[in-house]
Amino acid sequence: MSILDVVVFFGFIIGVIALGVFKSKNENTQGDEGASEYFLAGRGLTWWLIGISLIAANISAEQFVGMSGSAADYLGLAIASYEWMAAVTLVVVAFAFLPYFLKTGIFTIPQFLENRYNHWARSMMAIFMLIILIFVSLSGVIYAGSLTMMDLLHQSGIIINLTTCCWIMGLIAAAYVAFGGLKACAWADLIQGSALVIAGGIICYLALKHLGLTPGSELVDATGTIAASIGDDVGAVEKFRILNDSKLHMVLPKSDLNIPWTALVVGLWIPNFYYWGLNQYITQRVLGSASLKDGQKGIVFAAALKLVIPFVIVFPGLMAFNMFSTEMADIAANDPSIVMQNDKTLATFEVEKANSESLTFFKYDQGWAGHNAGKVPEVDAHNAAVTANASNTDSPLLEQKLVGYKTDSALGLLIGNLVPKGGLFGFIIAALIGAIISSLAAILNAASTIFTMDIYGRYISRDAAQKTLVTVGRICVGVFVVIGCVVSPQLANPKFGGIFKYIQEFQGYISPGILAVFIFGLLNRRAHGMTGVIGLIVNPVIYGFLARFRPDIAFLDRMAICLFSVLIIMGIIGAFWKLPKKVEFKSNTDLNLESSRPALISGIGVVILTLVLYGIFW
Repeated sequence: MSILDVVVFFGFIIGVIALGVFKSKNENTQGDEGASEYFLAGRGLTWWLIGISLIAANISAEQFVGMSGSAADYLGLAIASYEWMAAVTLVVVAFAFLPYFLKTGIFTIPQFLENRYNHWARSMMAIFMLIILIFVSLSGVIYAGSLTMMDLLHQSGIIINLTTCCWIMGLIAAAYVAFGGLKACAWADLIQGSALVIAGGIICYLALKHLGLTPGSELVDATGTIAASIGDDVGAVEKFRILNDSKLHMVLPKSDLNIPWTALVVGLWIPNFYYWGLNQYITQRVLGSASLKDGQKGIVFAAALKLVIPFVIVFPGLMAFNMFSTEMADIAANDPSIVMQNDKTLATFEVEKANSESLTFFKYDQGWAGHNAGKVPEVDAHNAAVTANASNTDSPLLEQKLVGYKTDSALGLLIGNLVPKGGLFGFIIAALIGAIISSLAAILNAASTIFTMDIYGRYISRDAAQKTLVTVGRICVGVFVVIGCVVSPQLANPKFGGIFKYIQEFQGYISPGILAVFIFGLLNRRAHGMTGVIGLIVNPVIYGFLARFRPDIAFLDRMAICLFSVLIIMGIIGAFWKLPKKVEFKSNTDLNLESSRPALISGIGVVILTLVLYGIFW
């Protein structure tokens, strides 16, 4: 980094923390509403603060690194479904979920289950969510964020190890969360979220500019083939379209194990509705709304921003492959974890090659083919036989990958090669690291709220003073960040199968069941409270069975199976085991619960625009 980059970097990080602390310093956490002030910002968040804060809490290392890397890989624009479908999900959450949540005056999502079912359902969900928040979300974001931080700092000549990165980011996030609670998070998110979108836009602009100036003989298309036929007179946008034509589509085959087209119908909606509607570290921002109108406007604002995200994350990933595929191949060839995985995959190939009825398809990229030219004909012959076998059976293909490109290096390569030093480099590095810290702060705040309100305040000390609840919340922040920083470096172990798989697989054990219990609870008010408990218990059993015995089913499709299975089971039980009368969600708040018509109109506009984008890139 230049001196100016260093000044901008540290100035940005210190300024963000200082703003969060300053805005929350006058909170009366010792008064009669101390817990509300600390955990929900005194229920006074305005719509624009909510919208930006939702994006800042959501976007982290796995988006900028993982999504740009997935785009550079074979998924292309299909990975954008996580963002564009989220836009529609958010609109539904604003008008179908939020009115109930604010009306009941809850602090946490598990608390809502007690209103509908019973305290056992609340406690079980609280425990499930704490496990997910601490051991999956917190540890996963710390780990993925630390890898990104190492990469970004390495670009500026600073060498730092994984464990040290984990502790630095964890402690920074814990510091302002423990001091100021949700209000500190929200105001810090305002700057970090805005900076993140701006940084992504700058990277996209620089990538497109460089693509336009680079001759076709130095570029590759989506398959890794040199694009020498593209003339120098072709504009940047047209060049981008030509090079990536095969990747600018949202639909992948049914056999794909990541985002099959079947997941767009059902499977992908499940993690979306769970994440945006029932995940405490996201919904805590809207639970702190000053009114229902503010909450709805803020959510729709976030939905509109989600439509922009693929253009500043996915598109740069595609261009990174076009321009720096050689560097990606070199990084892969020198990465021991990739070499180790390919050796294991090739060993599997030798076994499957001898099996005349094999349904395991070995997908390889151009980088691997270039380094293993002698093996390519064998793999092609085997894949042809597998395809023939698949045409005679209803069983799905199993896919194994032979990797030649380190596509997750896309973001680092773009920043290292295209972003000029002298202030801008320091700003972009700070914005990306700040986004990681924002996500960590949101998770810590949510986990401490759930433990304090759903466990401590419900079972350990029902009569605890507001001051005590705030103190317990602050202690939890410290304890949880230590756990996260200790666990996160262990995720580097190959046995976890990569951070994305680790997070998604664990979410599958819990999220479909929670979503099913909420949907059922809103639609059926007469079923006995124990139906909710049974639904929460049954889901991990079904998902575990599918993961063990049907690993060929994409995890998103497994989630869909779990959701409908749990709903059917609850429906059968609820038909025979009923309450004397219908559950009513009584009002327990002084907030203005009038719905926002402008937010509804804007939300409909977001949904229409999402459909238009799918139509363009289908």
